[in-house]
Amino acid sequence: MAFIDQVRIRAEAGKGGNGVVRWLHAKGKEKGGPSGGDGGNGGNVVLVGVRDLAALSNFRFEKKFRAEPGNPGEGDNRYGANGNDYELLVPVGTVAALDDGRQYEVISEGERIVLFKGGLGGKGNVRFKGPTNQNPTQQTDGKPGEVGDVTLSLKIIADAGLIGYPNAGKSSLLNALTRAKSKVGAYPFTTLDPHLGDFYGYIIADIPGLIEGASAGRGLGSKFLKHTERTGFLIHLISAEQEDLAGAYTAIRTELEAFNPELAAKDELVVLSKVDLLLPEEQDVAIATLKKASGKEVVSVSVEDSALLKQFSDMLAKRFATKA
Repeated sequence: MAFIDQVRIRAEAGKGGNGVVRWLHAKGKEKGGPSGGDGGNGGNVVLVGVRDLAALSNFRFEKKFRAEPGNPGEGDNRYGANGNDYELLVPVGTVAALDDGRQYEVISEGERIVLFKGGLGGKGNVRFKGPTNQNPTQQTDGKPGEVGDVTLSLKIIADAGLIGYPNAGKSSLLNALTRAKSKVGAYPFTTLDPHLGDFYGYIIADIPGLIEGASAGRGLGSKFLKHTERTGFLIHLISAEQEDLAGAYTAIRTELEAFNPELAAKDELVVLSKVDLLLPEEQDVAIATLKKASGKEVVSVSVEDSALLKQFSDMLAKRFATKA
């Protein structure tokens, strides 16, 4: 199934139950006084955060959702039951934008946000009893629940995000570090879905490959650029296979900055990947080139070199620890 990170749905909270006209039954009296209870409140439409990136796929075909209405009141001044809430299970990191301008963000597992409120129950005739109205026949109907269209958009929340050109080695590195199962290929393949991996309790996201013009919608476009906004820091991979290392680094940085200037200020770890393809002296030249282009320290890694991978893993663990 295709990865879904944005859907538009319509949701309606439950209508409140009607108040009722009822009477106490007393021997010899046609009407022993009012006893009609209030109607129950309608159920709310509630966003609930879950740790399932694929949760929005549940809304791929079904687009309309409705909470239960409240039950009408009963005799003997008994209230009607409230309607059950309708829970929209959404991935942690989901932004819900309503057409009226309201916006909500689900940022933790189990978090509950009321999106649309259920209508209040109506009043039963017992509510209208007074000194001059001993046998009221009035009641009120329940109020309708809130209703509207909402756009649900996922922005992945992760401690670090792997970025870089397609085939830079992001998926392979994520798999090696976290035992994730991101698809890899020995060709200019790009991940079509974001993948997450658990690195000693820290979440690393493999952000699908970017290309020049992505911020303007080229290729995968801004569909996945938005996922870089909620990462603690960026791990920018540049493959040793690139003929123009400096150009590859600068191109991705340009796209990030064009999409959101705040990304330019995000902490970045520059990594030369697939260094096993280079001779030692070539590695030194490549690292120096990237240092000059980025103005930052550059580390190297290869999933084919267990010692180098272990060294990189230890360094990354220390980096996470200092940011905790």
